Amino acid sequence: MDVIYTHCCGLDVHKKTVVACLITSAEGLEPVKESRTFRTMTADLLALADWLQQAGCTHVAMESTGVYPRFKGLR
Repeated sequence: MDVIYTHCCGLDVHKKTVVACLITSAEGLEPVKESRTFRTMTADLLALADWLQQAGCTHVAMESTGVYPRFKGLR
C-alpha cells in the first residue's frame, strides 16, 4: 500500500475525552502508532494540539457520534 500521508492522526471525540491515534511512517519502515487520551477542557485540547504539532502531524480526521447543540450564529 502506498503511503499518502506520513504524519496523520485520527480523533475519536467523546463528551469528556478525545482519543487521538497518531500514525507516522517513513519510506521502508513499519508505521509507528501512538494513542493518547485527552480531556475536553481547553488546556487539555491545547496539549493535544501541541503534541500533534511537535510530531509533525499534517492531517487530522475526526470521528464523533452523538448529538451536538447548534450554537447561535454558527452554521
